[in-house]
Amino acid sequence: MKATLTVSSPGSGPGGGAVNDLRRWLQRHPELRAHIKSEPAPDPAPGTMGAASEFLTLLLAPGGATAALGAAVVAWLQNRRGNQTVTITRPDGTQITVTAERVRDLGAAESGELARRLAEALEQREPGTGTTDMARPGPTGRA
Repeated sequence: MKATLTVSSPGSGPGGGAVNDLRRWLQRHPELRAHIKSEPAPDPAPGTMGAASEFLTLLLAPGGATAALGAAVVAWLQNRRGNQTVTITRPDGTQITVTAERVRDLGAAESGELARRLAEALEQREPGTGTTDMARPGPTGRA
């Protein structure tokens, strides 16, 4: 499965250097290192000054790699300053969004639950239904 990750920060435009920071963070994980693919940004739309956003592509097999990606994204967001948003786009167009302001103060159990839910959303076999916003897990583990 091909997953595309984009990073945005409110007020600073898409990505900035955050995509490179996320790439370096993911490369520290042996389960993910071989799955990260660099692709050039698409050509900017006519009349614009640059690419719309920066992105990473990962080629993942179900199971371990998606679980490792979920855990790595949650941990990366918890260690960032400011508000960051990571959007993962599945091949069917479904977008899964995780925001730093919602995960920064999670405990270990809540972080693990969010990472598990993120991995499950990545592995879903049903056609996408739009955008899923990964919120803080509630007392039952559901958002």
